[in-house]
Amino acid sequence: MRLAALLDPQLVVTDMRAKTKFEAIEEILDRVIQHHPHLDRHALTRAINEREDLENTSYGHGIAFPHARTDAVSRMYVALGVTRRGIDSATPDHMRLHAVCLLLTPRNIAQLYLQTLSAFAAFAREPGNIENLVAQPDAEAIIRVIWESGLTVKKQLTVRDIMHRNVFYTMPESTLKDAANIFYRHKVSGVPVVDNDKILIGIISEKHLIKAALPDYETLIENMSFNPEVEPFDELLKREDEIKVSEIMTRKVFTTTEDTPIVEVAAMMMFRNIRRVPVVDDRGRLIGMVLRSDIVSKVIRG
Repeated sequence: MRLAALLDPQLVVTDMRAKTKFEAIEEILDRVIQHHPHLDRHALTRAINEREDLENTSYGHGIAFPHARTDAVSRMYVALGVTRRGIDSATPDHMRLHAVCLLLTPRNIAQLYLQTLSAFAAFAREPGNIENLVAQPDAEAIIRVIWESGLTVKKQLTVRDIMHRNVFYTMPESTLKDAANIFYRHKVSGVPVVDNDKILIGIISEKHLIKAALPDYETLIENMSFNPEVEPFDELLKREDEIKVSEIMTRKVFTTTEDTPIVEVAAMMMFRNIRRVPVVDDRGRLIGMVLRSDIVSKVIRG
């Protein structure tokens, strides 16, 4: 199904007056209620704000995706607002918002709304698309731009729909200290290891750092009264600038591709008891990451 087919010209707001993202949401919601007065505006606003409180839905590339899964609607509503002036908002790339896409969906159609979000995100990533959208004179012309992009909403939820594209990584010649700094600075518990061509060669996690300090941890577990002569973490800290990532990382990595169904990846995560799966292209280059928490927050929680 074409992405543009989900858009109703009556729910497209051209040249919004809003100065903030929340004002933009209200302006778009005004349009939705105007054409669908049976909807409970209070319930919708509460659900949208609840989702915004959980996570900022400003995606970057000049677009935001406020949305809500709620029993206040029985089908999916897709509403779009654009603004030439732009709206200041906290975005990953610090770009002003020029498009706000509001999605309202029932709780039982998580797959469709995630695929719709993914398709709009793909549209926004293409250089010039948002600028072209904003330049259009009316709703029909805006929808025509989206139609001509050829983007579709797929039937099956895949890795492409939820993966992280900006992935922190390290290299085999980096040190243990370098890896620990990445974990701390970016609040992650593990990162892929790549070569100069971004070919994936392994993963290093907090578990590997701790194991480097406690290589004989099985003995400690078997005999908890055992007191090592040297404090293992002190020894590790003395060598944190010497130990290379390649010495402690794992090369046994389960990978996936953009087109892999999410159900398949989730099952493998459970079977292998892993938290993160690197996404690679057909050459083995790192292009993204899927986290176990993504399946909970984006698919189950929405």
